[in-house]
Amino acid sequence: MENHPKVAVVTGAGSGIGRAVALALLADGYRVALAGRRADALQAVCAESGAAERALAVPTDVTDPAAVQALFETAVAAFGRVDLLFNNAGTGTPPVLLEDLTLAQWQSVVNVNFTGMFLCIQQAFR
Repeated sequence: MENHPKVAVVTGAGSGIGRAVALALLADGYRVALAGRRADALQAVCAESGAAERALAVPTDVTDPAAVQALFETAVAAFGRVDLLFNNAGTGTPPVLLEDLTLAQWQSVVNVNFTGMFLCIQQAFR
C-alpha cells in the first residue's frame, strides 16, 4: 500500500459510489474526510477501511453553506490541506409522474445535486 501525503474529501461517503471511492482512496494511502448526512454510516465506512487513523467522519448537509465550510475547515485542521474533492452527494425524487412531483421534492433534488456541488467546489477552491 502506497502512503500518499494527499488528502481527499468525499461527499456522499456513507453509501454507494461515495463509500466505494472513500474505501479505495483509503486503501491507496490517502487521508480522507468522509462527508454525508448519517454519522453512523460514515463511522462504519471508517471502521471497515482498516485505516481509521487516516479517515475522518464529518457529518455534513451539503445544502448548508456553514456545514460545507465546517467540513473543509475540519479536513484542513486534521490533515493540513485538501488535494482532491470527490463531489458525490446526490439524491433523487420519489418514483412519481412528473405532474405529481411537488415543488418541494424538486427543490430538494436541486439543492443537494446542484447547490451542494457548487458549495463544495467553492470551498475546495478556497
